[in-house]
This record gives sequence, structure tokens and C-alpha cells, in this order.
Amino acid sequence: MNQFVYKKSAGIKALSASMTDFKYKKHAHQEYAIGVTLRGIQEYHLDGSLQLSHQNGVMLFNPEQTHDGMAHDKTGLDYVMLYFEPQLLLDASEKKEILRFSAPIVYDVQLKQRVLSLSQAILSEKDEALCSELFVNLAESLVQTNFSTNVKKDNQLIRKAREMLHANLEHVLKLDEISSELQLSKFQFIRLFKAHMGISPYQYFLNAKIERAKCIIEKNKDIYSAVAACGFVDLTHLNKHFKSVYGTTAFEYISHLH
Repeated sequence: MNQFVYKKSAGIKALSASMTDFKYKKHAHQEYAIGVTLRGIQEYHLDGSLQLSHQNGVMLFNPEQTHDGMAHDKTGLDYVMLYFEPQLLLDASEKKEILRFSAPIVYDVQLKQRVLSLSQAILSEKDEALCSELFVNLAESLVQTNFSTNVKKDNQLIRKAREMLHANLEHVLKLDEISSELQLSKFQFIRLFKAHMGISPYQYFLNAKIERAKCIIEKNKDIYSAVAACGFVDLTHLNKHFKSVYGTTAFEYISHLH
């Protein structure tokens, strides 16, 4: 049995998930993602290394960190996850620069409780003011315990490549154009990108299309405009890819969020 319910409040998205045989495809989010394993063991690869989050484990994902995800065994898995833009965390914590989590999983009772309080408030559609206050509490815990400020400076070539990929989401990916712009061979570019991002340029491009579609759906409440704007062949094509990253079709996703 696989079930994924998304709700949104105060600019923060909460997911309540139960899964037995579902596997997320390798993907990354533009946002921070913070979750708690409620039952079972969550297995995933983060930047290429295997992670296991046991019950009460708090999972910490930085923006653009590539990961997959599945239940470790047949007993399955229940967890909650929060997603929010980096700017929101900066505002709530009064920090000046983007911070990165230094550990992928921590077992911290206060942090766990604050993730659970906020996710429960959003999922049960409590007032937005309460959700905002709970987010400030969470930001406080995050900044106290788990951040390192030594952000790895982004490789210039990779940053430029990502900008070019994002600028052409409605078209077919043209690797030749990007690699020649970066003065690399196509295969040099693929190897460099994969080494740096943990995901191939094509997977990254597809992932960015899905994320763009999600933003359009949230904003316009219209699935078909997302299909057109992001260059998907049709709704079936979008739904197939959407489900591989979010566990739910675009239609189910929008019906939860209303």
C-alpha cells in the first residue's frame, strides 16, 4: 500500500507518506527537505552514499542534493517530510547566507518534535499563523544543531550548465549546444556534470521539468498549462514522471493541495 498526501501552508509543504513497494527515482529538489521516519526504515542514496533512517531519525536534505528512496524491507515505511525554499529558512532564522546540513540523519528529540508539530499542523489544516510560528521554532532548532557554513563553492561550469538547462525546459535537451558553449566535448560534459551533481544532465533536465510543472500546478491550479509550458507530450507523460518523483500523479497532487 502506497499513499502520499501533500498539503501546503505559510509557504511550507508537508507530505505524509506510507509506502511498501514504491521507489522514488533519483531526483533533487530546489528546496530544503526535512523529514522524520515514523515507522520502518527508510533507505536511500544521498550524493551516492547509502543512508538508513530508523524510527525517529530526522532526515536532512540540502537543496539540489540528489537522492532516491524506498522502504528498507517488506514491513514498509511511514514518514513525514517538510519542503521549503532556502529564502524562507534565511528569513525565519535571520541568517545571511545559505547554510548546509552537515549530517544527513540526526536523532535529536527536540528537532524531531518540531518537525512533527509543524507537519501535523499543516496536514490538519491549522491556521497559517500557527504554522508560521511553528516554522520559526523549527528554524531555531535547525540552526542550533546541524549546520555547517562551509558551503562548497559551485563549479562555474556546472552553474552555467544548470542555468542553460533551466532556461530551455520547454524544449528537447540539446547536449551538443550546452557542451560546445562550455567548450567541452559532449562526453566530457556528461562525466563532469554527473561527478558534480550525482545525476546525469538528462535526469537533471527531466527533474527540473517536473519541478517546474509542480510550481505551475501550485500557482495556476491547472495541470494542462503545466503540460504545455514544460514540454511534456501529454498529461500521461507528465503523470508518469511526476509520480516517479512525488509518489502521486499531478492530478492527485493538486486535489490534495487545494
